[in-house]
Amino acid sequence: MSIRRVVSFHYTLRDPEGRVIDSSAGGAPIVYLEGAGQIIDGLDQRLREAAAGTKTRVEVPAAEAYGEHDPRQVQDVLRDLLPVAGELKVGDRFQVGDDAAAPIVTVVAVKGETVTLDGNHPLAGVALTFDVEVVSARVATAEELSHGHVHGPDGRCG
Repeated sequence: MSIRRVVSFHYTLRDPEGRVIDSSAGGAPIVYLEGAGQIIDGLDQRLREAAAGTKTRVEVPAAEAYGEHDPRQVQDVLRDLLPVAGELKVGDRFQVGDDAAAPIVTVVAVKGETVTLDGNHPLAGVALTFDVEVVSARVATAEELSHGHVHGPDGRCG
């Protein structure tokens, strides 16, 4: 396995029409451990050789971002079976199970007693463009690699 790094970067994320979806501008940079699944794979792969100070535009196809839209993840469910009280409207999002790994779904239609839920990530099927500025990059410590996440400046977790 190649040397893995801890990388911090600022970004502006755009959709295929150029609309800004998200940005770290004005906030703290994103800090991640390469290859640990902490950012989307396509971006992680394309930043592997980027040095501190690098400014670049990164194009990530949907398959390497949040995946292609899977029509099997869209289902009609009777309203009475849902774990949410009150009125539901298109765009509402909620978790459908009790444990932390339960999927989050989006309401895409409400027709009488039937609600159509989409379990795809909201950006599934969307190619993404990131304008990135790498703030810092350093070799990960053995502890960070064994723990699978970045440690703070004092070397502690969290």
